[in-house]
Amino acid sequence: MLNRLKKMDWMMLAILMAFMGISFFTIRSATYNNPLPAYQNLDIQTLVFYAAGFVVIVLSTLVDYRLILKTWYVWYAIGIVMLLLIFVLVEPKNGARSWFEFGSFSFQPAEIMKLFLIIGIAAIMGRRQGDPLRMRTDVMTVAAFSFVPFLLVMLQPDLGNAIIYIFIVLGMLWIGNVRYSYVMIGLMVVVGGLVLFVTLFNSYNTEIESYLNDRKLGHWYERINTYIHPEEASADARRQSEYAMIAIGSGGLAGDGYLQGESKNRKFIPYTYSDSIFVVIGEEFGFQGSALLLLLYFLFIYRMILIAYQCYDRRGSFVIIGIATMLVFQIFQNIGMMLGIMPITGITLPFVSYGGTSLLLNMLSIGLVFSIKAHQEKFPLDQ
Repeated sequence: MLNRLKKMDWMMLAILMAFMGISFFTIRSATYNNPLPAYQNLDIQTLVFYAAGFVVIVLSTLVDYRLILKTWYVWYAIGIVMLLLIFVLVEPKNGARSWFEFGSFSFQPAEIMKLFLIIGIAAIMGRRQGDPLRMRTDVMTVAAFSFVPFLLVMLQPDLGNAIIYIFIVLGMLWIGNVRYSYVMIGLMVVVGGLVLFVTLFNSYNTEIESYLNDRKLGHWYERINTYIHPEEASADARRQSEYAMIAIGSGGLAGDGYLQGESKNRKFIPYTYSDSIFVVIGEEFGFQGSALLLLLYFLFIYRMILIAYQCYDRRGSFVIIGIATMLVFQIFQNIGMMLGIMPITGITLPFVSYGGTSLLLNMLSIGLVFSIKAHQEKFPLDQ
């Protein structure tokens, strides 16, 4: 047991400790002097979630990841059942069903399904043992396997997590030795789909707006329309993005200082402790603080890729790349939507934003990476 724990990546653990400090102090600043009960002690709760997360990492490291890969279909089935139960047990809230709530504790199945999806895809692609993926038996299988949770999450509706599923699949197929001809076909399909979507959105703009508003999904229309036609979007739709960019820009090189941003543009930005937490970092710590955070993310992902590169088992490498893809896209999407280069979605900033479910999922994912590193022996793929 001790030998397994010694194989944990201590640089990644040190970076996680740094993330914990950044998260704690940034969330404290985001909720500073806010009298509403819902904003009280979120910073302390974050420390509790982190403490639980480090326990999850240790326990996950001790579990042989090969056992998890062998039973991938069980985890996939559990995830699908949870996504289905959302429609049976959860009443719509703000037009969406996404969370199971048990008193003060809430749980989002779409979050844990990301990890189950990664495990399943890794197990499927691992059967090829490094040979190029075949279109019908491999690529199409992975696509069909991924489409079910994607559809269920879209129906909740949860656009942010559904998009993450797409990028997880694309990232893992790319590293899984997919033929370049398949890549070209996929790119043509994606580009064609985007062109068709924009064309239909422009042609039936009024009908789409009416349809989504009737189903209490007007925020979807506003976000898409703001991104495609920023000059035509309503003031309310542009406000969050505009104030976020102004707040980040006002931080300059060194920032306004810790706890000094609340009286400025940040007060007009919702969820600064969660989805919009990068605004707090940019405003109070400026370019230097933002660059330091990005550097920590770079080193963190770099260490993960090194572990994947040194892995004997291709399935383990696939799992790590899937997790890295998930984190990279979430980082890019979250920061990008605050800078106005990506549409606004409800995606949190990994390891920094407030949110117990997303944090524990990310810590569980890192525990799985450590398990792959700790259980590296040369063995056949079918064992």
